[in-house]
Amino acid sequence: MRFLPHSDADRQAMLAKIGVAAIDDLFADIPADKRLGGPLDLPTTQSDIEVERILGRMAARNVAAGSVPFFVGAGAYRHHVPASVDHLIQRSEFLTSYTPYQPEVSQGTLQYLFEFQTQVANLTAMEVANASMYDGSTATAEAVLMAHRLTKRRKAVLSGGLHPHYRGVVETVSRLAEDAVVLLPPDPNAGEAIAAAIDDDTSCVVVQSPSFYGHLVDLRAIAEKVHAVGALLIAVFTEVVALAAIEPPGAQGADIVVGEGQGIGNALSFGGPYVGLFATRQRFIRQMPGRLCGETVDADGRRGFVLTLSTREQHIRRDKATSNICTNSGLCCLAFTVHMTLLGETGLTRLAALNHANAVKLADALSAVPDVSVLNDTFFNEFTIRVPGDAAGVVERLAARGVLGGVPVSRLEPDRPELGDLIVVAATEVNTDEDRAQYAAALAEVLAPAK
Repeated sequence: MRFLPHSDADRQAMLAKIGVAAIDDLFADIPADKRLGGPLDLPTTQSDIEVERILGRMAARNVAAGSVPFFVGAGAYRHHVPASVDHLIQRSEFLTSYTPYQPEVSQGTLQYLFEFQTQVANLTAMEVANASMYDGSTATAEAVLMAHRLTKRRKAVLSGGLHPHYRGVVETVSRLAEDAVVLLPPDPNAGEAIAAAIDDDTSCVVVQSPSFYGHLVDLRAIAEKVHAVGALLIAVFTEVVALAAIEPPGAQGADIVVGEGQGIGNALSFGGPYVGLFATRQRFIRQMPGRLCGETVDADGRRGFVLTLSTREQHIRRDKATSNICTNSGLCCLAFTVHMTLLGETGLTRLAALNHANAVKLADALSAVPDVSVLNDTFFNEFTIRVPGDAAGVVERLAARGVLGGVPVSRLEPDRPELGDLIVVAATEVNTDEDRAQYAAALAEVLAPAK
């Protein structure tokens, strides 16, 4: 029996109650160029076994990250995750637990969230961190909204080094909230003048370091200018491992630090789920989105953990809530915390040093290829190269030769033809000397003039 609970009349009655004429009107806020123009090019009906065959053939067209030399980054990084991480997070008490509303039965969950917050606060050199966000991009948007609440202003300045996806999420949230956004042009050469865009109406300045193009940014001068006009500095990162090698944003004057924690404990996983990190100053704690776990003692004086602050709308009145974040990335937090605990401070520092060393070797190898130049003077494990011609085509030809050579900037900045010859390249601890040699050889072959 087919499951068709609503008749045409039912649907029309619901649309009339909502106040729209057609179902398509419910998607009016989605730009027309982002919507499908028709059904996907897939068979309308197939049996289970036929669907498996079709999807299997489609999946076989992918090149798996672990099957070839892999140098893709731009916000999602391939790191080695010890087998013990997956083993521990798959224990039933972690894997099946939901939300820690009842502290008397949720001490394990509350404790690892407390440890997670402590680790994030230490990494960022901030005073307090929350119990995670969905991912780095939504954490950035939440940080902008938090800055608006704190400053009573509604204009954000976004650096040209901010990841385009993060910028897009901030733009979407700001447009729907009718907030102003100043977008500085893309900054592949690390030459933007952020200070010139800051005025007395500015609520916050959003700066990523390492930037989308891999440049390290000195936040101190920016923080000084931002604070002089009563605004806040939001520091963003997409590669959390970098925080073990560079001076943390909190030590450079950032007011809010947000970013992506996928690089520790979490695999690429086809793009998610990931885990957003969010840290700030103690004085801003009541405007911080999400949840905060705290340490206390019970009636017998024994150490215990509770939800200290819950400013999301599931806990308090919607008009008083700082965020409508619902289920956050609890299991991904646990993976982060387990991996971080296994590494310890010494292990994390060594991991970061290995990432940087591998990136330096890769930059040297690629810059030796004729007609290839590295744009960066400074970088952690990610940098930008310029190649002759169409970078997207170069990346495709590299993939055909068994090398995943990075992300063409044009994929994320399609309206910027002047960036069409740039590739963002990442190197981590999983890359070997053979991988780097294969990349350099393949790139030289791809760029060699046709004979």
